[in-house]
Amino acid sequence: MANLDKYREYHRLDDDEEDSMPAGEDDMLVHVPEGLKDSWHHITNLDNFFTRIYHFHQKNGFSCMMLSEFFELVQFLFVVIFTTFLFTCVDYDVLFANTYVNHTNVVSVERNKVTLPDAIFPRDQCRQRIQENGWIIFLLVMAAIFWLYRLVKVICNMLSYWEIRTFYNKALKIPTVELCNFTWQEVQQRLISIQREHQMCVHKKELTELDIYHRILRFKNYMVAMVNKSLLPIRFHLPGWGEVIFLTQGLKYNFELILFWGPGSLFQNKWNLHPKYKRAGNRLELAQHLSRTICLIGLANLLLCPLILVWQILYAFFSYAEIIKREPGSLGARRWSLFGRLYLRHFNELEHELQMRLSRGYKPASKYMNSFISPLLTVAAKNIAFFSGSILAVLITLTVYDEDVLTVQHILTAITILGIVITISRTFIPDEHMVWNPEQLLQCVLAHIHYMPDHWKGNANASETRNELAELFQYKAVFILEELLSPVITPFILIFCLRHKSLEIIDFFRNFSVEVVGVGDICSFAQMDVRKHGHPQWFSEGQTEASVYQQAENGKTELSLMHFAITNPQWQPPQESSVFIGHLKEKVQQDATNAPSAQLILSEAPLAASLLSNASSAAPDDLLSSVLVHPILTASGLPTRDRYFMQPSSTANVAASILASFSNSQLSSRTKSHTGHPNRCPENVPYRTDHSIIDDRWTGPKSLFSYDPSASMSPSDSRHHSASHSNLLSEYANTEMSLHAIYMHEKHQQQSQLPQAVGMWQTASAVREHHMQSGSSLSPDQPPESLPGPSQLPLGGWAESEEEQTQSARKSSIPR
Repeated sequence: MANLDKYREYHRLDDDEEDSMPAGEDDMLVHVPEGLKDSWHHITNLDNFFTRIYHFHQKNGFSCMMLSEFFELVQFLFVVIFTTFLFTCVDYDVLFANTYVNHTNVVSVERNKVTLPDAIFPRDQCRQRIQENGWIIFLLVMAAIFWLYRLVKVICNMLSYWEIRTFYNKALKIPTVELCNFTWQEVQQRLISIQREHQMCVHKKELTELDIYHRILRFKNYMVAMVNKSLLPIRFHLPGWGEVIFLTQGLKYNFELILFWGPGSLFQNKWNLHPKYKRAGNRLELAQHLSRTICLIGLANLLLCPLILVWQILYAFFSYAEIIKREPGSLGARRWSLFGRLYLRHFNELEHELQMRLSRGYKPASKYMNSFISPLLTVAAKNIAFFSGSILAVLITLTVYDEDVLTVQHILTAITILGIVITISRTFIPDEHMVWNPEQLLQCVLAHIHYMPDHWKGNANASETRNELAELFQYKAVFILEELLSPVITPFILIFCLRHKSLEIIDFFRNFSVEVVGVGDICSFAQMDVRKHGHPQWFSEGQTEASVYQQAENGKTELSLMHFAITNPQWQPPQESSVFIGHLKEKVQQDATNAPSAQLILSEAPLAASLLSNASSAAPDDLLSSVLVHPILTASGLPTRDRYFMQPSSTANVAASILASFSNSQLSSRTKSHTGHPNRCPENVPYRTDHSIIDDRWTGPKSLFSYDPSASMSPSDSRHHSASHSNLLSEYANTEMSLHAIYMHEKHQQQSQLPQAVGMWQTASAVREHHMQSGSSLSPDQPPESLPGPSQLPLGGWAESEEEQTQSARKSSIPR
């Protein structure tokens, strides 16, 4: 089946919702106000237009964008001119005091004081040294050509973004000074509302949130899908080292150049594939053509390798040298790798949404990675820090006593190196107050990044799990090293690895591209259609028709759908997506009945935050801590705040209880909407994030949605309060998605373990039958002792709670 799907023809999407224009709509005249007709009616390239609107909002307006691009030009000029000056105009013999300088022409035993002009060649001599060096002239010419290209591009960007500024002011009615107070969702809603007036897209009467996301993220969704299906050659096996992942900015740029917008790419413009790539008949010829294109671009990279390598080294030196000198430990800090950003990214997730999500996961991921310590390395680091610190203390003391110590050769170098050694050594010394709790820390990481392989569950303390997370969450030093090696390695990856995947790439773009009316050709995974790309073990059983080849890995389709629905609560999903969301909501309601109430779970937030070493006092963080720690507290037999023991609950049930409370609060919010408060939540949204269930110390005495920022406030204050209110709602929406990720992963793990559980039950039945045949008595409810299972000793669960309640009832019945 999977092989047959590879030869499936490209097709046009026939969707009633996408093609919702009534009969005769194409012949109707659209009224466009005078003065706006030439600017924003029937925009040819809506991809660039919407992308610029998004960048304009994210980069804080016209002035900030132009100032940033201006300084990028100045920065490039500075690097080129300053580097040329250092190589050709500095007399290093004089600077290092290898040559005697005599200003008075009088023979003297004492050396004259060397000034800075003494170490610089005269202007004519400097010019002559540059003219005599052919390599420097060649590099300067190439740098000048590139700078002029950047200058032309900046001028074009300035003109186009000035038009975007006018669009914000006149069409969207958003002044530049108020831009920072508007969220992207608010800008997007205004953009959707003016479609009827300005008719930016003539193929559709109305735009949806998904249409805008598809145009902004058209190529990005293809990249996310190719990483999800392991199509791009970024995993390599090194002898003696194992499997490594190599994906840099330069390699990613070449992938996009070859596939999307470069010469010979698969797209004929920003929104359409070439027609020849939509037919399966000439797939072999197209693969050969793509292979030749990849080979030529790989050879071009090989020729430009020296230039790119020199620039990478210079830029890295000027960017990181001062930081390393000031904070040597910054190289030991971690960052989300480029591969991690593609692997963890949802379909239809904008850059700022991804950045906020990964930023929330930074601290728990750092705590998890730092929890793995090597006792041998710790002992060595402590002793190295002691010896280096002792020598450094003596040198500093001598310098304080007499500053002439600094004139000793290399004394400053020794002090700097010793400081770096001490800082690096301290990074290998763990915090003495750190608690070893890797399983819960990994669950905290999952709550924010939303994806993790199945084999990580239960193996959080394994070094293999840590190494795989390190591929997503790499050291900054590793990132710098990879970027420096990228100009050398990238040509060989293109020529020897990517070129051999040409046929797979051709099949991928034909099989997983659909044409949507009013949008163009998009990646079919970006539609988040559970029926076409769902996975049976991710709540899609009975709803999906996808083969193994068509299924998205790691529940990407289902999680992306939930993320988009929660992030855009006014989006109207298609019928199949609505059925999936409703099915998931029913599962949540069922599992919530087996868990304690949300108020009881939230009452344990301080203890949960303490167990997870969560220093943040934010309500969403405390809520997630309660969900993750509550199953441990109930299983350990610790009493709750009301001094009663509770029945042990799974993490999925606890998360379901909180999500169900969100759904229940939705009913009360709808009741309020009939009394004058606006109801901004459509009926098909899975949960209304009305967090009235949260304690008053977090949200105040009123429900969040009952707050009216315009009451008794000036327009300016109302806008600021509304922005703060929107940010708070965004935080809780992110928390809601985190709870969905925890719940869906837990249920997926349970469903994956069902075959193992069935096998164990069959073994237990066989043993029970053996005991009955041998004449021994065995209760049907009693598990055989020979089978592995939970201990029969009481652990302080629900049995103790029932016993305590019985004793209390007996005491209360005794007359006094």
